[in-house]
Amino acid sequence: MNDDAEPSAVPSSADFARRVLEWYDRQGRHDLPWQCPATPYRVWISEIMLQQTRVETVRGYFDRFMQRFPDVATLAAADIDEVLGLWSGLGYYARARNLHHAARCIATDHGGEVPDDPHALTALPGIGRSTAGAILSLGHGRHHAILDGNVKRVLARHAGIEGWPVRAPVQRALWAVAEERTPAERTAAYNQAMMDLGAMVCLRRPICDACPVSTDCSARRAGRTADIPAPKPKREIPRRETIALVIQRSEDGAILLERRPPSGIWGGLWSLPEFADDAELNAWLATRLGEVEPEPLAPVEHAFTHFRLCIHPRRVLLAGIIDGAREGADTGWYLPEDAPGGLPAPIRRLADRLGGSPHTADLPGINPQVG
Repeated sequence: MNDDAEPSAVPSSADFARRVLEWYDRQGRHDLPWQCPATPYRVWISEIMLQQTRVETVRGYFDRFMQRFPDVATLAAADIDEVLGLWSGLGYYARARNLHHAARCIATDHGGEVPDDPHALTALPGIGRSTAGAILSLGHGRHHAILDGNVKRVLARHAGIEGWPVRAPVQRALWAVAEERTPAERTAAYNQAMMDLGAMVCLRRPICDACPVSTDCSARRAGRTADIPAPKPKREIPRRETIALVIQRSEDGAILLERRPPSGIWGGLWSLPEFADDAELNAWLATRLGEVEPEPLAPVEHAFTHFRLCIHPRRVLLAGIIDGAREGADTGWYLPEDAPGGLPAPIRRLADRLGGSPHTADLPGINPQVG
């Protein structure tokens, strides 16, 4: 879509929006699950799921979520375990906990209807300025700008806004441009178009020839699409290690799980008891199970956004239920294949490896995965 002639001046916001919308009408995505229909509730759920997650991954999760929770009332009435179970594999579980909390707030304070006021929306857990803008424009048909990661990339390049978009001064500059360029007419289509443009054309390695606004893009004209927007400053990713205890019944292979605290890593999910080191583990075992020798299993690697976790599993086989490992409100015996859906991804992989006979001498290694 590049023209041979270079414009002599930056075009008006109206001209920018016109070209983006014309491109969207021809090339944009019009059949995403949350567009059919684009109700405020469906837009809200999709926007939370899409935070730091690709559309291709979200599609299946969104459909399953909608089948079980078609409206605010059903989501608000659900048990958090079921919500986390349907979220399992998407990662960033705080999103699911905030979603559930917000649904209960909407049911209690807003009559079960997703608010159409920006202040009421941003007061809800997990909803920031851009997510509120998407709900208001795509779901309620209001004139509000958005600024998700894809839109930031498009605007930063086209307007020549340098710096890492997360920094406050850069954010302010980008919001100013976003609001100036968002048209009063066809706002929903324009916002979807901007998200599509960033997801399909203005990629980290942009396809400038397919871009409807490349002729007056500041970064392209300066040959700087590789460094605008600026990447996140590099820093060494720390590595953490933990010991996870697998207490497994020898007669049926069931494992003992416990619910994690509501906040922090994997908050509210079911997982294995964890210990800082073998000394802490052995002291716990001596108090609750007596003299037992835990069997080391293959480590499990898992990458988070800000650190890498290495889990060192230790397994103890029990003949029946011992008092020290008794089931309680926040603990329970589960067969690996029947474990609660809200297991963290690496614990789920470990549980899957433990399926079958608990007397397996050597479990195969578990490959590192990112998620």
